[in-house]
Amino acid sequence: MADPKGFLTTGREVAQTRPVGERVKDWNEVYVPGSLLPIISKQAGRCMDCGIPFCHNGCPLGNLIPEWNDYAYREDWSAASERLHATNNFPEFTGRLCPAPCESACVLGINQPAVTIKNVEVSIIDKAWDSGDVTPQPPERLSGKTVAVIGSGPAGLAAAQQLTRAGHTVAVFERADRIGGLLRYGIPEFKMEKSHINRRIEQMRAEGTKFRTEVEIGKDIDAAKLRRRYDAVVIAAGATVSRDLPVPGRELNGIHFAMEYLPLANKVQEGDLTVAPITAEGKHVVVIGGGDTGADCVGTAHRQGAASVTQLEIMPQPGEERNANQPWPTFPMLYKVTSAHEEGGERIYSVSTTHFEGDEDGNVQSLHLIEVEFKDGKLEQKAGTERVIPAQLVTLAMGFTGTDQANGLVQQFGVALDERGNIARDEDYATNVDGVYVAGDAGRGQSLIVWAIAEGRSAARGVDRFLTGASALHAPIRPTDRSLTV
Repeated sequence: MADPKGFLTTGREVAQTRPVGERVKDWNEVYVPGSLLPIISKQAGRCMDCGIPFCHNGCPLGNLIPEWNDYAYREDWSAASERLHATNNFPEFTGRLCPAPCESACVLGINQPAVTIKNVEVSIIDKAWDSGDVTPQPPERLSGKTVAVIGSGPAGLAAAQQLTRAGHTVAVFERADRIGGLLRYGIPEFKMEKSHINRRIEQMRAEGTKFRTEVEIGKDIDAAKLRRRYDAVVIAAGATVSRDLPVPGRELNGIHFAMEYLPLANKVQEGDLTVAPITAEGKHVVVIGGGDTGADCVGTAHRQGAASVTQLEIMPQPGEERNANQPWPTFPMLYKVTSAHEEGGERIYSVSTTHFEGDEDGNVQSLHLIEVEFKDGKLEQKAGTERVIPAQLVTLAMGFTGTDQANGLVQQFGVALDERGNIARDEDYATNVDGVYVAGDAGRGQSLIVWAIAEGRSAARGVDRFLTGASALHAPIRPTDRSLTV
């Protein structure tokens, strides 16, 4: 263990964020560079000798958290990095983007602030990159087997890296112009600078993984041709169909899905565009949806110079402490103030949009909403609570409903769907089509980045067994596993 008395003598400290007035003027990550290293060893020392580390259960990757906390406390960064990479291909992604269910399950968190596991994780991996501990790991020999991975999000990248290291020849197909999936174009630069993706891609290239961008399976290459060319296929195309809001006025100009809005801002940062075609500059912005994607829209709107930003959520405002019906170690629904919310704007809970109004040119100008409440398990509108708010740009960030079927991928492969519309799979992540596997949101439905990486690793084991008859690859979860919730 780390410091035996650390949890008694050291209080919780987290990464410092840059002043709001400074960070909204640029797109750099919101944290003060280098602010963690002076404090992180003591923070890692807060990890207890808890006997049964429930953080392992909170994290689907099965991260060896007490072990790398101990190494971080002793400032043995090389050993900490080795333990971190033993279960997680991309800790710099999860250390920045994951909501940290491991911290919700931390034993110390029963009656004290939990260990800053996420901050320790990102400190270890950043230190590892800086010191040269992250190097390519090409296979010792090739198997002669080939695998196609469809999708380059965290699930696809994890599956590809594992299978490449197992000796198979792997090609990743991505329909966008750059590798990364939602990591690339769904996550704003201020949450994770894309240099972190770029250096992982270079590591994977050096290991032997091939990448094919601007190739959409189902349109540019049909499924039959792909199956003829490769011994196995992993579908990791995500759950990219955005949930719509079918109310009067939805057709007005200025109402966009979050995934129409956010990628354009990222393309500006990539240098592809000078100005985003959809911008919040000078506009009253309304974000419908209270989750992380909604917060990303809020932060993006601030940086584009919005006149005002309002975020709407149909559910009631969560409390700041665990409810009795969400006991430790489950992942609780808590009131969350992200860096984007710190930067301004208004958040309105328990409201539903009834319709939009526009001007004579068909541009949205206002949004009509009404308060709602739950009665007998049903959501009901509260009479007399209608009001109108200005809205010249509206982003819909209400989640995703499943895998894109418009491109023909699902139909061409002939894969079966489950009752929720996701691609069905067995215990080895295999679909009903021989040699075709599925990982990530395409099979699980919309989920967290840690679940995507865990699925990619687990599906890789299934593919490896299919190709060789056995596998030594790590499979942290089963397709049926679910997060610690109630």
